[in-house]
Amino acid sequence: MAKAKKAKKAKKAASKLKRKKLKTSKPAPRKKAAKKAVKRNKVSRKPRSKVSTRPAPKAAVKLQTPPPPSPAPLPPPGDRVGVVSHYFSHLSVAVVKLDPNTNLHVGDKIHIKGHTSDFGQRVESLQIGHAAVDQVGPDDDFGLKVVDHAREHDIVYKVK
Repeated sequence: MAKAKKAKKAKKAASKLKRKKLKTSKPAPRKKAAKKAVKRNKVSRKPRSKVSTRPAPKAAVKLQTPPPPSPAPLPPPGDRVGVVSHYFSHLSVAVVKLDPNTNLHVGDKIHIKGHTSDFGQRVESLQIGHAAVDQVGPDDDFGLKVVDHAREHDIVYKVK
């Protein structure tokens, strides 16, 4: 028992000693964002004018004139030959679907007209299936080298 008493006394003595507290590092306080000063321009108001007691002048009566008639649509530049079905921009080649009962030869003058396209040229090169040909017949799909950008659904005319 004597040993037990000594252990208790040692324990009490240890608990009576004040332990030093370790300083824990606190996170640095965050800086508050500076608020920008907003300049507000004061709008000066005009003083209200006094209400006039005179009657307002009568508005002049305008005669409505009818709008000018729209110009008559221009006739097509020639006989319709076909329609552009595709355009290869890197080659400047238009694929054209020829209409029935029409033909086209190398050297013919054509005019391509569409929503944004409108240009004429001579037929320099005709190709069917990567093979050069001198003429194309009805209902043929062929490649045509063009000088300007042609778009799908543009109409091809043969100029006389």
